[in-house]
Amino acid sequence: MKRSYLFVPGNRPERFAKAVASGAGAVILDLEDAVPPEAKADARNAVCGWLRQHENAAWVRINGADTEFFEEDLRALAGVPVPGIMLPKAEAPLELGMPVIPLIESAAGLWNALQVARGPGVERLAFGSVDFQLDAGIQGEDEALLYARSRLVLASRIARLASPIDGVTVQIGDAARLAQDVARGRDLGFGAKLCIHPNQIELVERGFAPTEEERRWAQAVVSAFERARGSAVRLEGKLIDLPVVERARQLLA
Repeated sequence: MKRSYLFVPGNRPERFAKAVASGAGAVILDLEDAVPPEAKADARNAVCGWLRQHENAAWVRINGADTEFFEEDLRALAGVPVPGIMLPKAEAPLELGMPVIPLIESAAGLWNALQVARGPGVERLAFGSVDFQLDAGIQGEDEALLYARSRLVLASRIARLASPIDGVTVQIGDAARLAQDVARGRDLGFGAKLCIHPNQIELVERGFAPTEEERRWAQAVVSAFERARGSAVRLEGKLIDLPVVERARQLLA
């Protein structure tokens, strides 16, 4: 499962290959926020041209369905070898004909998160936390966004999707803040994080990966359960039953 998703401006093609080589779980070539209106056409051409030469090397964040650029983006990407698209401002299910990661970044999107999650082609949800704060009038970043994050985790689970992708940490050079954000996201049930700079990737990848201690615990749980032939068993003074075993198996996977 991918843990880090790195944004790259679609109008900076000289960065595309470097981003793919950065170690990110996935790269997202951005046609939306990172590109001013007057540069949209050139960015679109650059992204599509590069992807034709580097098949399925990166996802593409297109412009929102409520913009004048949406249909042009879809037409340009038709037939281009791309693993999928990221859809900003997702507020309702849409049939886009390819895998999609909806960005939940508005109050309406959060309210309709389960319907969006159950939409055609949805791979997993992502949280556009910065835009969501603006739309909802929320100034805080931690407890103030707890409900929103938890709702996305629950919607993903109910829709049987992979754990959602948490929003960006805008403090690019603040490793302590990034580590704090990663730990919070993982504790809440997120499985990955959006990145805006390559120097965030290593910490994000490490933070969402199981630790050696967690792997040892999971292996001990599975081994003990298998020796008990499916019966509940005690391990280090704690009861090991099916929910605990399933959690351990998911961690090992």
